[in-house]
Amino acid sequence: QVRLVESGGGSVQAGGSLRLSCAVSGYKQLRYCLAWFRQAPGKEREGVATIATFYNTPYYSSSGTFYADSVKGRFTISQDNNKPSLYLEMSNLLPEDSAMYYCAINEYDCPSTWSPAEFRYWGQGIQVAVSS
Repeated sequence: QVRLVESGGGSVQAGGSLRLSCAVSGYKQLRYCLAWFRQAPGKEREGVATIATFYNTPYYSSSGTFYADSVKGRFTISQDNNKPSLYLEMSNLLPEDSAMYYCAINEYDCPSTWSPAEFRYWGQGIQVAVSS
């Protein structure tokens, strides 16, 4: 059973930083795409960042990261080379970054459309609140 569990969210003042983590279990493929999405109340779910992931027993590697324009230069997506975990380092946070953040898996390549429909597996989400 594939399971994604986010952690690290919380409340922070504008200009602050947070680090989100996503622990992945039950999923091992040679290549896939890991991503962070977010959804604010009353808004559609939007892509934040993606990272192409490769599994070459027993290590994980990555190539190609993409970011939404709204977070470029402030957020960094990364993965752990020794275990299936995804991270999102968020700095210089803005009130408009407040949302529920989700990690997700696309079973093939990172899609250019950022469409949530192209991601099969999802975490339950974790809240990030940025106050001004």
